[in-house]
Parts: sequence; structure tokens; C-alpha cells
Amino acid sequence: MRLSGKTALITGAARGIGLAFAKAYVAEGARVAIADIDLAKAQAAAAEIGDAAVAVHMDVSDQASIEQGVEAAVSALGKIDILINNAAIFSAAPIVEIDRADYARVFDINVGGTLFTMQAVARHMIDRSIKGRIINMASQAGRRGESLVAVYCASKAAVISLTQSAGLNLIAHGINVNAIAPGVVDGEHWDGVDAFFAKYEGKAPGQKKKEVAQAVPMGRMGTAEDLTGMAVFLASDDAAYVVAQTYNVDGGNWMS
Repeated sequence: MRLSGKTALITGAARGIGLAFAKAYVAEGARVAIADIDLAKAQAAAAEIGDAAVAVHMDVSDQASIEQGVEAAVSALGKIDILINNAAIFSAAPIVEIDRADYARVFDINVGGTLFTMQAVARHMIDRSIKGRIINMASQAGRRGESLVAVYCASKAAVISLTQSAGLNLIAHGINVNAIAPGVVDGEHWDGVDAFFAKYEGKAPGQKKKEVAQAVPMGRMGTAEDLTGMAVFLASDDAAYVVAQTYNVDGGNWMS
């Protein structure tokens, strides 16, 4: 098992991609802290996984909550070897309809949450001389602009840039920082995404989802499980010489 003896903190892990990561890490021998703004759902997810998982409350838009969540994870697990910054939200609107409050919330969670959770965990790793791994969740949306998704695209482009800068800075402490850029990943969040496009493009419910799935070269949307192999790789010793990179895991949607 590639992560035997390791511990991981995963944000936004009560469901979806984050939960799939937690299960994959436990299968590889790690213990995990499932951090989520919804503590009840995090507790349910931890119970589903078993003794190798614990739940902690964390609101990544609140500095005190980040610090308390990291402290709780360290208390439960003893240390943090791996961080996955997975918590994020989506928003869409034409440029002329973008709301400043919505913009601020997307950046506060997607960018600020990534930066300041990374900072808190990096401080812990440096204090303990842990040669850790930090994995940020970017997106194919961060590789390009999209007509109705300016704010989300910009936030994920910022995550890619943060990954590069943090990777170059923290490798001096033996901490590898990298990112994963998924493509279109199926899940309950897509109900909300589809609703945005139904509103702004006049599409029937489910139509946008069908169109994006057909546009993927592999011929289907991704699943959370399609991303777990990369998440395990980047957390493992196999990726010891990988620094400040963002890997596309998107069925061929984007080449870079």
C-alpha cells in the first residue's frame, strides 16, 4: 500500500470527489480527516469509511475555522502528511450580470480557502519537519475562459498559479505542492451547473450535461473515481520529484 502510515486532511470531503479521495487513501493504508462545513455529513462519511477516518468541521472561508480544523485533524491523527484542498463552489453568469458578492464568495472559497488552508498545513509540516504533500484541486476551467463562467474560471486559474508559486516556495522545506485539473465530472453538483446553463442558454434540464459529455474525447463525463489514481500518485513517494505541476485528468478535453 502506497500510503501506509500516512495521514491526510481533505477539505470538502463529506461527499463527491473529496469522499472518493478519502476512500482511496484509506484503501492505500492512510488515515484521513474528512473536513467539511457540514459536520453532520462529514461524520456520516467518516462512519461509512470506518476507524481510519475522522470528521472535522472546517469553513475554508473563515480563518479561525481553518486553524481550528487543522488543529482538530492533528489532534485526531497525530500529524498531517497530506493535504487535499478540494472545497470549492461554482457560479455562472454573463459578464454584465456578475454580482460582486457572488464574485467575492467564489474567490474567498476557491482561492482564499486553498491558500490559507495550504498555509496552515504547511506551517504544521514545517514545524514538525514533515516532508509532506499538498494537492490543490484546479479545473480545466482554469486553463481557459468560458463565456458564462468568468468568475469560476478565474478562480481556478488562480489555483493553478498558487500551486506554481507555493510549489517553488515550499519545496525548500521538502513539501511537494501540485494540483489536479479535472474536466467535467458527474455528480450531484452537476444539477446546479446544469441549472445555470438552462437559465442562461435556454436549454432544457439535462441538455447541457448531455452535450458536455458528448464533447469529451473519451465519450463520457468523468467520475470521482477517475481522479483517485492521480490523487494517490501525487501523495506517494512515486511523485517525490514532481513539483508545482497541474495535471489534467479530463478524458482528453484539454491538452497542455
